Amino acid sequence: MAKRPKVYARTVATAVLLVVMAACSDNSDEASVKGTTAPSTPIAPSIPTHEAPPGAEVLGTVRTGEPLTVTVLARNTANDPERWQFTVRSVTCGKPLDSAVMAYTAELVGSPTPAPTPEAGKQFCIVAMEALNVGKSEAVWNADDTVSLNVGDTRYTQLQKDSAYASDYAQYFNSKGQSGPTFGLNPGSRGPVHGVFQIPTGQQPTSMWITSGTAITTIDGVQPGYLGTVSRIMFGARW
Repeated sequence: MAKRPKVYARTVATAVLLVVMAACSDNSDEASVKGTTAPSTPIAPSIPTHEAPPGAEVLGTVRTGEPLTVTVLARNTANDPERWQFTVRSVTCGKPLDSAVMAYTAELVGSPTPAPTPEAGKQFCIVAMEALNVGKSEAVWNADDTVSLNVGDTRYTQLQKDSAYASDYAQYFNSKGQSGPTFGLNPGSRGPVHGVFQIPTGQQPTSMWITSGTAITTIDGVQPGYLGTVSRIMFGARW
């Protein structure tokens, strides 16, 4: 049985961004560290900033499908920060998890596994992203405690089981020669990364928050970030 990829913890980082799934303003590539704030980009008047974590400074917005470069500034990597370029490719809600991914997982286990089902009253939402390492060294990244899919001001993150499903996606794409940041990428390399979330049935995401730290909220509190709204979401289909 293949081992799931390890999640490598980082020390507290304070760079935060919000990947937007709607038409918003341009983005900046510098995050912030304690005592230092990155330059803000304009906030569109229509953006409901109440969807940001309470107390978080909203620095700017970015359009869906556009690459967003973020510098990950952590205390132990201040001299050689990780830098990623993220692009949200699709958000799919209300469908079962990919059958090909689940079949591959069952093959690894060596026995049939029941089809995953969300919690009662919930639906799966799969966020598909592309990550490009634009830093100076090999780096690892995944959606564990670094991403929330928001419905208004309510934020949903990956639970342990959801994280395992996201790992299944990473294993599957790796088997197809598309290694992603879950397993680590060298500078100049890119690959797919997926987040698996559960939100209430009948609702749709309105924004997505991504932190480049070890968690959305660190011991230094909620970090500044980027905010935008979801103007359209396809239920049972990709954009």
